[in-house]
Amino acid sequence: MKNLLSVLCICLGILSSSAQSGKVCDDLAMTSKILKGERKYAVYLPPDYETSERSYPVLYLLHGAGDDQTGWVQFGEVLRITDNAIKDGTATPMIIVMPDANTGQRGYFNQGNWRYEDFFFEELMPFVEQRYRIKGEKKYRAVAGLSMGGGGSFMYALHRPELFSSACPLSAYVGPLTIEDLKERFKRDDQQYTEEEIQTYFERHNAINLIESVPIEDIKSVRWYIDCGDDDFLYEGNSLVHIAMKKKEIPHEYRVREGRHSWTYWRESLPKVLEFVSQAFHQY
Repeated sequence: MKNLLSVLCICLGILSSSAQSGKVCDDLAMTSKILKGERKYAVYLPPDYETSERSYPVLYLLHGAGDDQTGWVQFGEVLRITDNAIKDGTATPMIIVMPDANTGQRGYFNQGNWRYEDFFFEELMPFVEQRYRIKGEKKYRAVAGLSMGGGGSFMYALHRPELFSSACPLSAYVGPLTIEDLKERFKRDDQQYTEEEIQTYFERHNAINLIESVPIEDIKSVRWYIDCGDDDFLYEGNSLVHIAMKKKEIPHEYRVREGRHSWTYWRESLPKVLEFVSQAFHQY
C-alpha cells in the first residue's frame, strides 16, 4: 500500500509539474498563396491551454536577420521565460506566434516580388487566429521583435495601428536613415528599382518618417516599449525614434540598458515585454 501511495504521489507530482508548463511547437507550417510555398512558424501555448476552453490574447514575436521561427525558442528561451512570467503573475496567459521570415535583407516587408507583409496580414494572422483560440481584437493583440524583427514591429504597428494594442521593438533596425543608405542596400538585391520606387519604399519603411506622416492619434492608440543597449550598433536609430516621438508628444517607454546586440540582452528584455503587453491586455 505504501509503495502504491508513493507511486501515486510521484505521478501526481509529475502531472502537477507538467500542468505548470506551457508548450512550444517550433516546426509548424502553412501554405501561402502570396509567397507561393510553405512558410514555417512556431507557437507557444500557455500552461492552461489544453485544460481550458477560453480564448487568449496573442503576441506576435519576430526574430532577427539570420534566424528563423526557432530563434526565440532556442536562443530566446521563450518557453522558460514565459512560463515563469505567467507563474509569478507579471504576465497574463497568452499565445505567442513566431513566424519565419528568414529571407536575408527583405525580411518582414514587401520588396519586389517578395510580399511578406501582405502574407503576414492577409494569410498568417487569419490562419493562426482561426486555428488557435485567439481573441482577434486590437486590445488583445501585440507585436514585438528584435533587430530586423524590431523593425517589423515598428513598421507593422505604424502601418496597421488599428490591429495592435502594444508594440515592443527591441534593438530595432528602424529602417534606412537616408536614401543613400537604402540605395546601397538595394545594390545587393537582384532586382532593379526606379528612383520613384526607392523613394516610396524609404517613406514607408523609415520609422522616423512614418512618425511624421501617420496620423498622430493612430500612433498614440498603440502602447510603445522601445529597448536598445547602450553598446548596440543600432542605438542611433532607436534614439532618433525616441526623440521624434518626444517632439510629437507620443507616449512611449524608452529603455537603454547596458548591453550590445546579443541574445543575452534580449533574454533580459523578454520578461519586460511580456509584462508590458499584459498590462494592455488587462486594462480593457
